Amino acid sequence: MSRLFLPSLVWFLLAAGCVQLPPSAPPACPCPAPPTPAPAARYDAVDYASLPGWSAAPLAASVRAFVSGCTRPSIAAAMQAECAAARSLPAGDESAARSFFEKSFAAYAVVAADGAVEGTVTGYYEPVLEGRRKRSTRFMQPVYGLPEDLVVVDLAEQYPELRGMRLRGRLNGRRLQPYYSRGEIASRNGAFAAPVIAWVADPVELFFLQIQGSGQIQLESGERIRVGFAEQNGHPYRSLGRHLIERGELSLEQASMQGIKAWAAANPARFQEALNHNASYVFFRELPAGGGPIGALGTPLDAGYSIAVDPRYIPLGAPVFLATTYPLSPQPLERLVMAQDTGGAIRGAVRADFFWGSGAQAGTLAGRMRQPARIWVLWPHGAPLPRPLP
Repeated sequence: MSRLFLPSLVWFLLAAGCVQLPPSAPPACPCPAPPTPAPAARYDAVDYASLPGWSAAPLAASVRAFVSGCTRPSIAAAMQAECAAARSLPAGDESAARSFFEKSFAAYAVVAADGAVEGTVTGYYEPVLEGRRKRSTRFMQPVYGLPEDLVVVDLAEQYPELRGMRLRGRLNGRRLQPYYSRGEIASRNGAFAAPVIAWVADPVELFFLQIQGSGQIQLESGERIRVGFAEQNGHPYRSLGRHLIERGELSLEQASMQGIKAWAAANPARFQEALNHNASYVFFRELPAGGGPIGALGTPLDAGYSIAVDPRYIPLGAPVFLATTYPLSPQPLERLVMAQDTGGAIRGAVRADFFWGSGAQAGTLAGRMRQPARIWVLWPHGAPLPRPLP
């Protein structure tokens, strides 16, 4: 369900015609000097006793979620001993689970570069849409697969300091230029040069499928197609809810998923124009129907125990203790979850997206969730801490 987006600085360099050349070669244009590095986020060591709700938190389900992420080779390399130990624990044994985490990991408070220890947690889910394999007068909205002309460049392969950053575009001769925006793709009316996995009826539900990054499509036969994030067009994500607030269409309190759906139903002729404000567009791949949706680790997400994070600050696969509240409620939600996914809108050190599961009930919870939160990352005792970025 990964939804990474291209940094605006890289697009600026492209627009200016700037390219990175060897040091001995003259620059193709007067490129701007890189900005002065900002202070990095940090990890502050803490005792488990200081984690709110830790002593009462059930941890056996957290072990299960942790083990599922251990299948990723890079995670197994970083936490090889911990993965092996977790696999040998008796299933459902709370005492063994607590002893495992406290003896294997140290806890660190995640602190943003500006010193903030409190951030925001939102929610996401796996929607289920009605659809068909063939287009009809009712099912006219395409769920696109990966376009052949989309070029993706991992910048960290050449510049390790740019880890987590990717360049996306299309070739025009020998020049790489920005890929088609949402409005340009939608204007093709289903004739865009990309494979169509399925056709759905509701453009609003399709938009939220892209926001969530994965989902299921219910066919007439009863069969379900599971789709997951394949790639993104490289344009930065812009919040539709924020856009509607700024235009005076919705109040802050109304800008939930449910409020946006209600506005779209009342303004069908204006919906696509509003959508185009968010030029970001997600392409999908078809996944095996069994199990849960696949996260950025390449493993199924665990409802209530997986979160999406900004991998510049929180390593994928790491246990994360989350202290927040349930949607629109003061009831504490204090739980050890696993960093198993990423998201284009999930930016910042003290920031998370909580995976609620599949279907309408999960969607209701996810759509209403925007709560203050604190987070702590658990890291193996004695292991070098990952280096958070500015």
